[in-house]
Amino acid sequence: MKKVRIIAEAGVNHNGSIDLAKNLVRVAASAGADIVKFQTFNASELIAAGAQKAAYQEKNTAAGDQLEMVKGLQLSLDDHHTLAGLAAMLGITFLSTPFDHGSVDMLEAFNMPFYKIPSGELTNAPLLKYIASKGKPVVMSTGMAEMEEIRAALDILESSGLQHKDITLLKCTTDYPTPYSDAQLLGMLTLKEKFDTPVGYSDHTSGIEVPIAATALGAQVIEKHITLDRALPGPDHAASIEPAELAQMVRSIRNIEKALGNGAISPTPTEIQNRTVARKSIHTAHLIEGGKILGSEDLVMKRPGDGISPMELDKVLGKKAAKDLGTEHKLSWEDLE
Repeated sequence: MKKVRIIAEAGVNHNGSIDLAKNLVRVAASAGADIVKFQTFNASELIAAGAQKAAYQEKNTAAGDQLEMVKGLQLSLDDHHTLAGLAAMLGITFLSTPFDHGSVDMLEAFNMPFYKIPSGELTNAPLLKYIASKGKPVVMSTGMAEMEEIRAALDILESSGLQHKDITLLKCTTDYPTPYSDAQLLGMLTLKEKFDTPVGYSDHTSGIEVPIAATALGAQVIEKHITLDRALPGPDHAASIEPAELAQMVRSIRNIEKALGNGAISPTPTEIQNRTVARKSIHTAHLIEGGKILGSEDLVMKRPGDGISPMELDKVLGKKAAKDLGTEHKLSWEDLE
């Protein structure tokens, strides 16, 4: 099984502060995440003036429209270099999600291992084509999407030069935070079945249970928003996990990876050692004189399991005792004739 790639989604939870952004990189690296991801955009190209905010954005941000909110969350080119350099120093992969052509071009300089397409851009055909033209693998979230929309997005990516095997789909619910009843975790398996791609889960629930469960179901990528403090102002903090939770999530995912194994049904070396202790052997139920024909009333199944197995009982019944046998004597084939 391939190692699950854990993306710590810093997103816009830096609130426009490079110092806060750097701390998010440190948190992600310290927790053992594979990737720390930000968002790259030009606010005026992303949002039209007067566009309204989503309900969760209204709740978690100051007054103003969506454009005003996002303008304060942009990272400069210098910021990107600073964060990428810090990530490299700390041994974690730097990634950022582009929301426009110019952002794609800017991110080309950062040698990212793949492009992440967010749920909101799944129907943005020009951007899908442009990202595919770069020839890098793609991880695409599918929040808000109908099945036919996902198929259409895949068709665009592949017709624009991307190979099917290089596309990973993430089940996602675009609601911050997502109620557990809306997480639709099994939808990840539906994506795998219907589109024959690697799959993962981009989670917006409040806890860490869903990413852990997704790992157990075969997710190859897990994405989770992180914050230094859920009480901070900003659109995504309330639906993010704090540093201690991120560390626990990473540990749990790595433990589940180990527990999944390779699908083989065979005893482990330790289990083989424990067989004698845990299994039973055929023992005598009472004193038996030599020459007695053994019946079921003469025998009992007790630990340890290093004698004749109870699976061989039919071969023992009807045999004669070769000598006198004491109570709770563990039978051997030499005891029988």
